[in-house]
Amino acid sequence: MTRRSITKCAAIATATAVVALGTIGTVAATAGPKAAVKHAEPTKAQIAGLFDTWNRALKTGDSEKVASLYAKDAVLLPTVSNEVRTNHAQIVDYFDKFLQSKPVGKKVKTIVDVLDSNSAIDTGVYKFTLTDKATGKKSVVEARYTYAYEKIAGKWMIVNHHSSAMPEKK
Repeated sequence: MTRRSITKCAAIATATAVVALGTIGTVAATAGPKAAVKHAEPTKAQIAGLFDTWNRALKTGDSEKVASLYAKDAVLLPTVSNEVRTNHAQIVDYFDKFLQSKPVGKKVKTIVDVLDSNSAIDTGVYKFTLTDKATGKKSVVEARYTYAYEKIAGKWMIVNHHSSAMPEKK
């Protein structure tokens, strides 16, 4: 190869690289800031805050409102029932009974794992204050929990919820 052909090849390679970089830059620029936000991962605090939404729904006493926070095919392994709930009607049925005790939850320990922009897990320990319907007497149940969330149609939904009373009394 002559010096002239080497220079010509270098010029072609440089021009190709400039065009390629320009194309990439143009695509990135036209995508704009919304493209970056669209796939932004939620913060751990945002995921942990989904419990507050769920807890407020409990306080309404409306089992449909609580069940609306669960995905259509969600699985609920509840604290005070041996029955595994796998559809909306079963989840409503559980909360029809559970809400009679006027539960108020409070997290004791929270561990959040953000898996990606559309899925996360919140696990830990919470306490529920329950009120006996007949006597008005209050009791506290400490339980382990896991909420698996997925963003479905732009809304965070519970796809799996497991809650079990602590096996050892303190």
